[in-house]
Amino acid sequence: MRVEIDTSNCSGHGRCYTLAPDIFGYGDDGFGTVLKSEVIGADEIAQARRAEAGCPERAVLLTDPEEG
Repeated sequence: MRVEIDTSNCSGHGRCYTLAPDIFGYGDDGFGTVLKSEVIGADEIAQARRAEAGCPERAVLLTDPEEG
């Protein structure tokens, strides 16, 4: 699964790196950054999905390359 942050929508709430610290971090400006752009394994995918669901701006984007 591919993970991205739509920086034009991100407001810097920090929920992504709070909910999925193995996948997201934060920059000097406090906005989320992607630490792992490709996630595999049940735990990483679950973290990514929590971050996606927890982002109030819907700035966390998940895509599954297998879904075409």
